[in-house]
Amino acid sequence: MRTEEQNDLASAVRSLLAKRADSESVRAAMASDDGYDAALWKTLCEQIGVAGLDIGDTAPVLEELGYSLAPTPLLASLIASEALRGKAPETGLLERIEAGEVATLVTEGPVLYGAQASILLALTDEGLVLVDGAEVDDQPALDPTLRFATVDITKASTRVISGDADSAAARARNALLVGVSALAVGTAQRGLDMTVGYSKERTQFGRLIGSFQALKHRMADMLVLVEMARSAAWAAAGGELDPATAAAYCLDALQKVAAETIQLHGGIAITWEHDAHLVFKRAHALTQLAGQPHHLRSSII
Repeated sequence: MRTEEQNDLASAVRSLLAKRADSESVRAAMASDDGYDAALWKTLCEQIGVAGLDIGDTAPVLEELGYSLAPTPLLASLIASEALRGKAPETGLLERIEAGEVATLVTEGPVLYGAQASILLALTDEGLVLVDGAEVDDQPALDPTLRFATVDITKASTRVISGDADSAAARARNALLVGVSALAVGTAQRGLDMTVGYSKERTQFGRLIGSFQALKHRMADMLVLVEMARSAAWAAAGGELDPATAAAYCLDALQKVAAETIQLHGGIAITWEHDAHLVFKRAHALTQLAGQPHHLRSSII
């Protein structure tokens, strides 16, 4: 479970996002060249210190970011930071990340915030390396609140940071799974709250749709999914549950909640003006990042 300090951290981030990441601000950020609000990112790093936290303390921040749908490079930087931790020599890279420089870990597929990162790390036969001079191309994404790029390091220069690639890869994978779980919970809560709020405003057959028993049951089921996912995400962040197990459940829950969010909003949910489609797209984007839930479950067995 969360500590009092983590709850205070989440509250501080929630308060900031309420002022700086409303729907209009989120849409402006995702349409910008960087794909995120650089001023908001600077505030999160300098005033709250989000880029210098460990996995357990970053999870509450990511849950709040998931709820607001605000695009930031925090997940990418967390993964890179965790890859660097361990027995790597002093390089100053962690300090640069803590100060707000965007970092990411190059993988075989699309790289999260690859074009925005000033710190590019990669796992090679030599180990964990720092990359300079890579060929980077932005790639379109289903979820407009996330940015991806293809990164080719074949002609780039590299500097070995750690020869233990396996340990770095394991830490990075755990960070990805815990981070995705937290984002999924926040996004699912957003979908639930949007749906309940809409059910109290939309009328059909002369009644608020929230008064229909069948819809009450469906929203109650959504609540159960969100609360169970939150328990799993918090347990994984605290080291009490396998991260793959948590991610599988949280992603399943988010996909179901997102589908219900679209269904219960009706036609308005598929319009660009409404944020319901962002919840739906985030659900599928996170699945592409971490892997399909059934694949995650099979990796545990």
